Amino acid sequence: MNNKTKLIVLNGLLIAFVCVATMVIQIPVPMTEGYVNIGDSIIFVTSIVFGPIPGMIAGGIGSALADILTGYSHWALFTLIIKGFEGYIVGFIVRKNTNLIKSILATLLGVIIMVFGYLISGAFLQGSFIVSLGSVPSNIIQGIVSMVIGIPLSSYLLNIKYIKSLKNI
Repeated sequence: MNNKTKLIVLNGLLIAFVCVATMVIQIPVPMTEGYVNIGDSIIFVTSIVFGPIPGMIAGGIGSALADILTGYSHWALFTLIIKGFEGYIVGFIVRKNTNLIKSILATLLGVIIMVFGYLISGAFLQGSFIVSLGSVPSNIIQGIVSMVIGIPLSSYLLNIKYIKSLKNI
């Protein structure tokens, strides 16, 4: 299999992983018409292990697809942009050499992007900045839990020889 085919397959799998992780555990937040999930952990893993472009593709498309498939399609366009940007920034920060401090700082910035993005998007969708502020605590919790899952998992995966070979395609 050539590298282009491997890259397409890898991106497809990463999109599916993000989508499934987002759909498997969903805790609805009725006040904001959204939900808390662990999909960000897979976005973080993808971005840290494979870089900014796969992080952006998997984060944006996988998360937006989960929104569409679970009845939150009104959030899908916003999610595509927010999670895509989140994945890109995390991957961009850690792209050259990954260490624990860089991973923590990168994912923390990713969480800030996600929280701020949904705050602004919620204000637009709900017509109220005050109502949208209700999403901030749950999004912060989602981000921190995803950091706790994503950073150790990506650290482990970076030590696997086969995963290292996929970074270079």
